This record gives sequence, C-alpha cells and structure tokens, in this order.
Amino acid sequence: MAAAQGRLSDGTGGMDDAKEGDRDTSGDAPLPFRAAVDALRAARLRPQIEVEPTRAPQRLAPFAYALEATVVDGDQDLADGRLVLLHDPDGHDAWRGAFRLVTLVRAELEPEMAADPLLPEVCWSWLTGALQARGLACGEPSGTVTRAGSHYFGGLAERPPASQIEIRASWTPREGLGGVPDTAGHLAAWCDLLAQVAGLPPAGPGDASVVTLPQRRGPQSR
Repeated sequence: MAAAQGRLSDGTGGMDDAKEGDRDTSGDAPLPFRAAVDALRAARLRPQIEVEPTRAPQRLAPFAYALEATVVDGDQDLADGRLVLLHDPDGHDAWRGAFRLVTLVRAELEPEMAADPLLPEVCWSWLTGALQARGLACGEPSGTVTRAGSHYFGGLAERPPASQIEIRASWTPREGLGGVPDTAGHLAAWCDLLAQVAGLPPAGPGDASVVTLPQRRGPQSR
C-alpha cells in the first residue's frame, strides 16, 4: 500500500506512523483491548475483501492494533485501506472514551467522477451511513475526504489522467459490557465503506438502496 500524506491532530493522520521497530502490544494489554482485538481477528467478511494484520502506530495510544485491507476483483485491486484500533485505559479527552478507531481508505476514480462537486460529502456520508446501517453508535467523528488528480507528461504522456479519492477518519466506538466496543461490527461497517468506494454491488438483498461508485476504468493489476 502506498504511503499517504497528511495528518490530523486527533490521530486520523497517524496511519503513517508505523515504524520497523513497532510491536503488537495486544499480548500485555488490558482485557478489554485483548477482547476487542480478538473480535477483529475472528470477524468473517465478504470474500472480495482481503484483510491482514499490519504494524500499528505506537505513538498515538498506549495500545494499538492495525489491519490492512484490499478490495479484490480477480487479479485487480479496486481499493485499499487501513483500520487502526487505539486504546488508552485512562481514557482520552479528545476521544471521550477509552477506544478510538482510525481509518484510511483509497480508490482510483474516473476523472469525471472526481470532478463532481458533491463527491466529498457523498463519500463522508458513506462512512456515517455504513455505521448507522449496522446500528453502531459512535462519538466524536472527524476526518477529511481528499480527491487528487495526476496528469502525465514527457515520457509518461501516453498514460491517461488518473484521479484518486482518499478518506481519512476517526471515531469513538460505544463501549459495551466490560468496556469492550463491538469492534467486529465496526470492521464490517468499514468493509461496507471499502466495498462502496470500490464500486462493488451490495452484499445482500437488504442493501439494494446503497449507491456505490461505478467501476473505475483500468483498475490496478495485482
């Protein structure tokens, strides 16, 4: 996954803080964090989304766990993203809770789609709508939606213009019994967002009203 740029003060931009020396801290973590991580590891997701653990940034919270995901169609990658679970047993004033979820989602777009002035608002509504559709309560949501375009010149002039959408966001999941949030549910909602950005059809009959981005031209080969 290519490194993305930019930072937000609440940790949304901290997705790029993972270093070679970082370690998985779940082994010596408090029970609520271990339970939240176990739920992430046990979640069953739609087959087009490949998820695997990755290094988590350690400077944002005492405990962190991260997943990386790619939306796959055959041998083509349609979108990718990273989801980080942060935990501070003492709580965090900015989070208003002991847990925080931080995400980065990216996908290639048709240039005409990227030119739509309502695209940022629509993409942000996909995140909040995915959480609401699964009945997940969250607090203090924040983030950015960025669209970027590339035009090629000289020796690269034969390449068509390329556009990309990037969603960076963070939110505080509601804690349940034992102070443990429904991380499996939040992961499923995040995968719903990934699928929408990638242009996949709805996962089930009940999702027929979901509007997704159309299939992009020439998705990236794996």
